[in-house]
Amino acid sequence: MADTMELPLTEKLIVLCVTGSIACVETVKLCHALRRRGAEVQAVMSAAACGIIHPDALTYATGRDTIITISGHVEHVTYCGDEGVADLVLVAPATANTIAKIACGIDDTPPTTFVTTALGNTREKIPVIIVPAMHKAMFRHPAIPNHLSQLAEWGITVIEPRIEEGKAKIADIDAIVLACERACSTHTLAGTSVLITGGRCEEPVDDIRILTTRSSGTMGIELARAAYRSGADVTLVHNEGAPALPPLPNLKTIQTTTAASMHTAVIDIIQHNKPDIYISAAAISDYAPEPYLGKIESKDAPITLTLNPLPKLLKRVFEFNVQTIISFKLGETALKDARHIITNTPEIAMVIANTTSNMGGATGSIQICSRSKEVTVHGSKEILARSIITEIADIHTHGVL
Repeated sequence: MADTMELPLTEKLIVLCVTGSIACVETVKLCHALRRRGAEVQAVMSAAACGIIHPDALTYATGRDTIITISGHVEHVTYCGDEGVADLVLVAPATANTIAKIACGIDDTPPTTFVTTALGNTREKIPVIIVPAMHKAMFRHPAIPNHLSQLAEWGITVIEPRIEEGKAKIADIDAIVLACERACSTHTLAGTSVLITGGRCEEPVDDIRILTTRSSGTMGIELARAAYRSGADVTLVHNEGAPALPPLPNLKTIQTTTAASMHTAVIDIIQHNKPDIYISAAAISDYAPEPYLGKIESKDAPITLTLNPLPKLLKRVFEFNVQTIISFKLGETALKDARHIITNTPEIAMVIANTTSNMGGATGSIQICSRSKEVTVHGSKEILARSIITEIADIHTHGVL
């Protein structure tokens, strides 16, 4: 497979509705971030927003004239009507005033008129995302939770603000962009739950030293992102030192350190809410040293460590009859080993053959092995992960083995 892949928002037109929060100063960066992921962006601003940043700033950032008033061209219908060309309406930032208006069906600003039209679209439902930003006291107003609940009932996605410094600050741009990618996807894994393990485990040698691997956790992160884009409810169990996932609805992170703690976390999740798909991408420790109490003192002499074998988490997962299980095989004979596993382990639907040279790197090459085909993929960890999720969705949805 080629090492290029279409960006997640390619050929998607996002209407960015900007309202009068000071957070609208972040929208220039947001426009650039969306466009880097392939989107076309059309900015729509309220009068209050225009008092904070000039419309020309967003015209420059989007490459399109910013809409600041509804004219005889009925722009809201052109973009969000029954024959509208918009793929998504994103209200970022959304003030308390704007949230209340949308919830009550009031449209007296260009942004609220665009949202009203999108919600009334009967031909093809246009997804709407709301990103609140306001002072914390305003966010605590008893009407705001009711309004947000009403929006959720209408199918609007609400991205929670960051509560910092007495403010309900606009969500990180990374979180907003990922939510847009999910909203604009084909939702090949919609309605499914995916549990992923990623990253390394750290086994204590003494009070200050650990035994671990070179795994960065990037593959687990990218698999979680790719599954989330595809519409799944995602839980990632990974090392606490790995990069964080953005806080979003239906995207959960559980941090662990040792193989034992990862084992406990995974089994607890499966016992209480068995996932539809389990992806074992973590570099789970095969052995753990017998920990030394205190610190091993430095000496000019060899030191012997006793390494004890650890239970295999994947074998424990087999006991719960998870519908679709995906495993990774690492090593110089990974492809041969993957073929053997697929042939002799009926519990596993797919094996990803991965070489040790890929570990910790930004790019790599893998073989995706199922019972019906083998696919070779080269590229960034994002490309590898998106290709894996595409193949998993094919297997899980259509039973193609």
